[in-house]
Amino acid sequence: MDLVAPGSEPLDVTRFDIEEAADRLRGRIRHTPVIDPGPGTFGVPGRLALKLELLQYTGSFKPRGAFNRMLTAEIDESGVLAASGGNFGLGVAYAARELGHRAEIFVPETSPAVKIDKIRSYGADVHVVPGYYGDAYAACEERAFETGAAFLHPYDQPTVVAGQGTIGRELADQLPDLDTVLVAVGGGGLIGGIAAWFATDTRVIGVEPELCPTMTAALEAGEPVDVDVSGVAADSLGAMRAGLIALQIAKVYVDRMILVPDDEIVRARHAIWDEVRLAAEPGAAAPVAALLTGAYIPAPDERVALVICGANADPADLTIVEV
Repeated sequence: MDLVAPGSEPLDVTRFDIEEAADRLRGRIRHTPVIDPGPGTFGVPGRLALKLELLQYTGSFKPRGAFNRMLTAEIDESGVLAASGGNFGLGVAYAARELGHRAEIFVPETSPAVKIDKIRSYGADVHVVPGYYGDAYAACEERAFETGAAFLHPYDQPTVVAGQGTIGRELADQLPDLDTVLVAVGGGGLIGGIAAWFATDTRVIGVEPELCPTMTAALEAGEPVDVDVSGVAADSLGAMRAGLIALQIAKVYVDRMILVPDDEIVRARHAIWDEVRLAAEPGAAAPVAALLTGAYIPAPDERVALVICGANADPADLTIVEV
């Protein structure tokens, strides 16, 4: 059944699109597990579950959207182009290699070296651009005009958002009693896809760093607006402007946005390692930070899923700490 925002035009991504994406992606992505971390994990009430999307190919959820976009696009010998803070570049490079396409990836100089090196390891040509994601995007867009290669947007193309929405479909099967999902937000592709799947059936809450308030600003303005981005999670959540597709969905199906400070994101990353021995990247720790700060307090009997969406950071600084 297609989902339509009450009193508005049909949404660009629906459950039907996500079902089609799931069929397309079968055998190409991992069906990532959900774990119960145990009572009292992170010192909060409620029944927590962790969706381990950091175990996806390339270490993040991004191959879902990359594959779905490529499998529905016309791609010639020019191949594909993408701009990325790192994770989408990894997803595109991996999917392109698996499908036999040439790939060029534009990344900002702020991307961690571990991500840049891994993109190259998948055979993609990597261009490192001074600045943040917006600067890499501009360079990529210019290159697309020159080459005619198929352009993949990390979060504002319907097939990309639908691919990310397959996480919601999996969660619904894995946790039929789910009440709430907490999702880290950058440009919005992940939360857009998940919220499009759950609609009004399950509460969807977005979490952003205070220094990357992209979707928060867009919802306040009623349209995508440029914001300054920086901080520990900028490589994965540092989109300067929210996607229009995700914003359209968020206006209807996202319960609220939560902003968390950088120091709490760092603390959450250590807490994930300390309590469940998962080496999450900073952006993926944002949902846990929402719990640690008390910005979201689950009810004692509430079933809450946290999407741990990426692991592409150097784990060398993770130590057991008091939290």
